[in-house]
Amino acid sequence: MTRAGREPVTAGHLGMWLAVTFGLCMITGLISHGIQHPPGWFHWPSRPVNLYRVTQGVHVISGIAAIPLLAAKLWSVAPKLFERPVVRSLPHLLERLSLLVLVTSASFELLTGLFNIAQNYPWNFYFPQVHFAVGWIAVGSLLLHAAVKIPVFRRALGEPREPAAQRGPGRLVSRRGFLGVTALSVGTAVTVTAGMTVPWLREVAVLGTRSRLGAQGLPVNRTAAAAGVLDSAQDTGWRLEVRGPRGVRTFSLPDLKSFPQVTAELPIACVEGWSQQAVWSGVRLADVLRAVGAPADAQVRVSSLEAAGPYSSSVVAPTHAADPLTLLALRLGGEPLHPDHGFPCRLIAPNRPGVMQTKWLRRVEVL
Repeated sequence: MTRAGREPVTAGHLGMWLAVTFGLCMITGLISHGIQHPPGWFHWPSRPVNLYRVTQGVHVISGIAAIPLLAAKLWSVAPKLFERPVVRSLPHLLERLSLLVLVTSASFELLTGLFNIAQNYPWNFYFPQVHFAVGWIAVGSLLLHAAVKIPVFRRALGEPREPAAQRGPGRLVSRRGFLGVTALSVGTAVTVTAGMTVPWLREVAVLGTRSRLGAQGLPVNRTAAAAGVLDSAQDTGWRLEVRGPRGVRTFSLPDLKSFPQVTAELPIACVEGWSQQAVWSGVRLADVLRAVGAPADAQVRVSSLEAAGPYSSSVVAPTHAADPLTLLALRLGGEPLHPDHGFPCRLIAPNRPGVMQTKWLRRVEVL
């Protein structure tokens, strides 16, 4: 007698749910990758200011939801993994190979993603690059597996519902009960982690992994001490170097404060999934660029006092550089920036990942 959760129709339903969560995760992951490593055709707008916060939240939440779905899916098809003969035909071989690659790559993506949002990296490879590459493998194997299994899915999903009276004495739960337990597991997993991104769920996000709160109530991924910039950031001789068509100018902190000051409420949205709103004050980047003769459509690179690391500089696209909400921030929550939040000056721009909101600025250059 078939055990609950191992009927073809159950596997079919789980497969559809898994395809939806993986699809959302892949699309939003591609968006995040495109923002950080943009190809020539890619354009990411500066408005609405919370768009990246939403897309990256969906990326993490859909990935979390896929974990119990994948576990349930593996349970539902486990007996078929050990069927004999191992290979019966060419389509059967393709199905086996696609399933092996799919299970391996999907498990890798979900588990390493889980470690990433916990900011725990027990490996030596560069996570974003490998996660991106294996994601394509997972999607390719999923599409191949789905193509091979379409006839089976159609037959399975067309089966009539199982009447309660036909359940055998060894059945503890029905097919509907198994799917209900799976849905409850997904809902619980999402609820206790989604508060990283969804403010009104923050109190119940007991498993929501967030960076520790900084001195000004905002999470910190990398402190000034960890970046090795604590002394240089607090040096009274600090100057911001700005390079443009009219040459090079340097600005001290009082110089930057002499520009018109702007206050904006913008989120910090981290690639690990957490996000938080904050009130920033400072100088419009566009105002500083005009002081060195930069055109309105200038593309800009901002560089940090942190000499090394993949995020010690970032490129600001023309759309963001010209946006009046893109600031060289000097204050957070009405107070001078704490060193861990980028003192003496940091970039804060609407609708960009937190890793690209470069801290401890030393140079702005028009490209």
